[in-house]
Amino acid sequence: MSQVIKDRIKTSKMEGGCKKDEDVTDIPSSSERNENIDSIQVDNSRTVLLKIATLYAERLMNDICLVVDGVEYPAHRLILCASSDVFQVMLMSPQWTESQESRVTLQETPQCVPIFSEFLRYFYTGQIRISNEIVLPILSLADKYNVKDLIKLCLDYMENHIALAATHGTLVSWLQYTLNCGHHDITQAFQNFIKWNLELVAKTTDFGNFELDILIALLHQSSLVVKDEMTLYKCLESWLDHQANRLRCQMPINELELTLKQLVMAVMSPVRFPMMSPRQLADLLLSPLTQKYKEFFVERMAIGMSFHSGQNERVREVIKTEEDGCLLFEPRLYTVDTCSSLLTIENFHSLRSYHTRTLVFSSHSYLAEYAGDQTCEWVVDIYPKGVWFKKFFLIVWQGTVEMPEHVIRSVRLSLTCKEPPANSDSDKRVKIGVLIYGLQDGVEHIARVMETIHRFNKNDRVLNLDDLLPFEELNPQQNGGMNSDNAVSSFLVGPNKDMLKLHIVISPANHNTLDEI
Repeated sequence: MSQVIKDRIKTSKMEGGCKKDEDVTDIPSSSERNENIDSIQVDNSRTVLLKIATLYAERLMNDICLVVDGVEYPAHRLILCASSDVFQVMLMSPQWTESQESRVTLQETPQCVPIFSEFLRYFYTGQIRISNEIVLPILSLADKYNVKDLIKLCLDYMENHIALAATHGTLVSWLQYTLNCGHHDITQAFQNFIKWNLELVAKTTDFGNFELDILIALLHQSSLVVKDEMTLYKCLESWLDHQANRLRCQMPINELELTLKQLVMAVMSPVRFPMMSPRQLADLLLSPLTQKYKEFFVERMAIGMSFHSGQNERVREVIKTEEDGCLLFEPRLYTVDTCSSLLTIENFHSLRSYHTRTLVFSSHSYLAEYAGDQTCEWVVDIYPKGVWFKKFFLIVWQGTVEMPEHVIRSVRLSLTCKEPPANSDSDKRVKIGVLIYGLQDGVEHIARVMETIHRFNKNDRVLNLDDLLPFEELNPQQNGGMNSDNAVSSFLVGPNKDMLKLHIVISPANHNTLDEI
């Protein structure tokens, strides 16, 4: 072989060796290649879980016995400690006497006793049946023993069945429990549902279980949705009746009367009697509750009549001396015809993109009766499937500028004041509420509220409220998802889930309440 050929072969080997050294980390060994080809991921977790569940079901190899209300539950320290932080501390810490015991007695509430067996079984199987009736005692046990995964399951269930709880009479109890235990996110959802659907909740027996301080906090809110203030008064009457029936079995008659009087004064003081009409105030005189506590109610009703008759000095005095006196003269979100109008879009799915629906209605311009029956006319345009601006030409001093078409993927409500104040220096300040209905568990309810205060005048007659609802949630068909054709928004109601329904509420909202008088 010639020397030239030998040199080329040597060079080739050297180059190949260098390349091999550079790529050595990228090329798996033969054993690794064989392992990757032959190995598979095996999931036999169901069988393993079944074995663990069998330990509980057949009471095998248990090393501890839990006793609840005289019933014995054989268990395993390892499983208890792995599932619950509380059991881990109780059974593993030497300073706890239970750590040395083979038999531990637990004190549970009467509501939790019947479901303790299912609660313990969850430790072994990860399975438990949750319903509207028993989710609260299950959550109570999960909180007590700090079973975090079960806590989340219960809270998720509650969030997805708020409307069902309202109609079945458990929502108030859910609210008060989660509020006391610090589950603030879900508590806010409960509070919103109750204040937006008070008349629905007030019809249930659970409404009578409202704790006084929580109820009073609700009554101070101006975002409370109710037909009118008289309707709220009647709801509170039913709550007081429930308290009277409950307390009659617990205290002597003289103590009962004093307690009931204190309750009446506490819950009726936040009622906004000036927001009742003079006719409604007169009708209150015939109420048995008003006649029984006449002195208190006559004083509250007199404040209302002072407002309606234009006694400004008396009103100012109330604002200064009463706790939260300004709130007495501030309207809530009233759905009565004089303050609101219902807007519905039927056959929603057949509504074409960017099309609008229009509503024209009138609302009272003043709250005080003496100011007269003056109204203001409003035009409401709703764009539930986006807003499309066509191409147009803008005339400027240099000539014309072409403005391209533009699409906004937003659920927009446009509110126009047809009769703003003629004086360019004055304006009309109003409180606007948009109440949007939804459907959950077959229960129609107010599911979302958008609230704002706005000033209308000659130069600012139109208010646009964007993102009234999440666009993709209301219009899943326009989102292009895999299952978008079958998706139905929870904000569509009606027998066929094909109706968008909302209330427009408009009330005077002057800065110091007396500007309108």
